[in-house]
Amino acid sequence: MSLRLRSLALLATMLITAAHAQTAPNDPVDAGLRRAVVESTIREMNALYVFPDAAKQVEAALRAQLNAGAFDGAATADAFAERLTEALQAVTRDKHIRVRHSPTPLEDRQADRAPTASEREEYLKSEQARNFGVERVERLPGNIGYIDLRGFAPAEWAGDAIAAAMNLVAHSRALIVDLRRNGGGDPATVALMTSYVFAERTHLNDMFWRENNRIEQFWTQDWVPGKRFDAKKPVYVLTSRRTFSGGEEFSYNLKNLKRATLIGETTGGGAHPGDIVKVATHFHVFIPTGRAINPISKTNWEGTGVEPDVKVPADDALRTAQLLALPAIVAAADDPAVRTALQARIAELEKAAPAAK
Repeated sequence: MSLRLRSLALLATMLITAAHAQTAPNDPVDAGLRRAVVESTIREMNALYVFPDAAKQVEAALRAQLNAGAFDGAATADAFAERLTEALQAVTRDKHIRVRHSPTPLEDRQADRAPTASEREEYLKSEQARNFGVERVERLPGNIGYIDLRGFAPAEWAGDAIAAAMNLVAHSRALIVDLRRNGGGDPATVALMTSYVFAERTHLNDMFWRENNRIEQFWTQDWVPGKRFDAKKPVYVLTSRRTFSGGEEFSYNLKNLKRATLIGETTGGGAHPGDIVKVATHFHVFIPTGRAINPISKTNWEGTGVEPDVKVPADDALRTAQLLALPAIVAAADDPAVRTALQARIAELEKAAPAAK
C-alpha cells in the first residue's frame, strides 16, 4: 500500500465514521439488498484480502449462510451490517474486518486516487480538533513524564505535536505513554513516536501487502524534530482492551525490543491494515490488505492482542506504573527532603489501591 493510498484509507475512515455518527433511524433492508451486499463483499474479499485462502473460506461460509436464511432476521441496515461483520469475523478471526452502513450514498473511489483538497482539509480540521492525538502531557511527582496519546494522526501533521510533547518530557526520570484509549492510525507515525525512545536506528516492524507480495519495512528515524528521551531511562506503556491497531503496534514493538514495560490489560488484537471498500450504495467494508510481521517474533498480535508485562485493570494502570517507577527515583535522590516527599507519594499511591472485587 502506498503512502498516498494509506492516507486515503485513513481519510475515508474519518469521513465515513463522521457520517455514520449522524445517522438517522435505520433504513429497512430487503432480501435482494442483503444478497447483493453479501455477493459484493465476497468479490472484494477474494480480490483484496491479505489471506486469499481465508477469502475462499469466507465465500463458502457466506453463501451457505445466505442460502440458509441466516441474515433474514436483520431487518435494518445497521443490524444487517453488524450481522455480516460477525459472519466475516467468525471465519477470519480478523477484528479489522467490519461492515458499516452509511446514511448518505457512498462515492465510487479509485483505489489509487489521492484525496481531494477539500477532503484533506476536512480531515486536517478533525485532527487539529483532536490535537493530532496528543490529549495530555504532564509532569507527575518524582519528575515522571506522562503522555496521553489517543491516536497516531498522519505523520506529516502530527510531527509538531509529538515533538512538543517529547520536548516537555525529555528531562523526566521515567516516561509513561498512555495508550488505553488509542485506536491506532498511521504506521509511519508509530515509527516516529517510537524513534524518540531509541538512541540507535532500530528495525521496528514489517508490513506484508498482498498487492505485489510486497514487504514494507519500518525503522526508527535517524533524526527527529525534538529531543529524544534518554534510551537508558525506563518507559512504561499503559494498555487496555480498547488499545487497537497502531496502538498495539507501538506496544508490541517496544515489548519485543525490551524497551518498555507494558502495564494494564491485553489489547484488542488487530494487526491487519487495509482499505475501505464500497460494496453497495450505502454499505462499505474495511478489508485488510496487509499484515504486520515483527522482525523478532516473526508474527503479530492479530486475534490475540498484546499481553502486558504487568496485568492490572486498565483503570489502575497509571497508579501501578508510578509505583514501579518511583523506587528507583527515590534511591537516586540526593536530597533527603526529596526522598521523604517521594516516599510519601509512594505511600499515597499504595493507599489508593482499588478494593479487591
